[in-house]
Amino acid sequence: MDLNLLRALDALLQENSVTRAAERLGTSPAAVSRTLARLRRAVGDPLLVRAGQGLVPTPRAVELREEVSMLLRGCDNVLRPGPGFDAVHLRRTFTVQAADVLLVGLAGNLTERIHAEAPEVDVVFLPEAVEGGPGLRQGWVDVELGVLGHLDPEIRTRQLTRMPLVGIARSGHPLFDGRIDARRFAAADHIGISRLGKRLGPIDRALAELGLQRRTAVVVPSHTSAMMLARDTDLVALSLADWLPDTVAAMGLRTFPIPLDLDPLEFGMAWHPRNSTDPGHRWFREHLAAVALAPAGPAAAAARTAN
Repeated sequence: MDLNLLRALDALLQENSVTRAAERLGTSPAAVSRTLARLRRAVGDPLLVRAGQGLVPTPRAVELREEVSMLLRGCDNVLRPGPGFDAVHLRRTFTVQAADVLLVGLAGNLTERIHAEAPEVDVVFLPEAVEGGPGLRQGWVDVELGVLGHLDPEIRTRQLTRMPLVGIARSGHPLFDGRIDARRFAAADHIGISRLGKRLGPIDRALAELGLQRRTAVVVPSHTSAMMLARDTDLVALSLADWLPDTVAAMGLRTFPIPLDLDPLEFGMAWHPRNSTDPGHRWFREHLAAVALAPAGPAAAAARTAN
């Protein structure tokens, strides 16, 4: 039924008068009379009948009066703006898809931030293995965080920061005995990082332009496993510049600039537009962005300022 027809029925049942119902609805008595005729046909009952100079409700109209009023109140509640957002009352689980190198640096800070405002909010992190799938569209991923690609056309994105790649090796690695140029870098045995087992990438193309080639002796699916392998061998891995410096030092690792002309990695976050205006989701995205942009230390602060 037309919602306007329902409002007219409510006015007629409350006023028991075509004239007063018209005043309440801001229309003419003639228009309300026509509406009453439609209502009578729809309900199969006269609803209001003449009694002297006025109208009185039929038993069916009396039955409908409170029910119609409740229906309209329910419709009004559905259509009015939602209540003001207060994170402290939020009980929700957010799912974030992120590379492990980002996860290690973000999860602790993110948890502290959100629990300070919303102690009942939980976060589930998923690996990049689901990247490029329908997770955002189907709703089982709330936010994708990392180097964005292969997104559905309707997906919303926000660029966060640009971070250069650096090499990483154990502190006693022979590379650190002299200046690390492209030739010495290429001569070292490398660890490839690819969850799909790919052996070649931008570094190999940059080396090829210089007539050089490296050996990727082993390929692992995550940055974490690459760092642990580099710690225990003479293999060279990759990491993000000024990312987790305390962890790198504690593992007995050192970073060094890659002696090649490489573009920095661009990190962003993506979400489905169904969540764009949702207050809780927007609150979570803001905290996630703040943590992603927060420097991991003085060196990181300088690096992000420069970029």
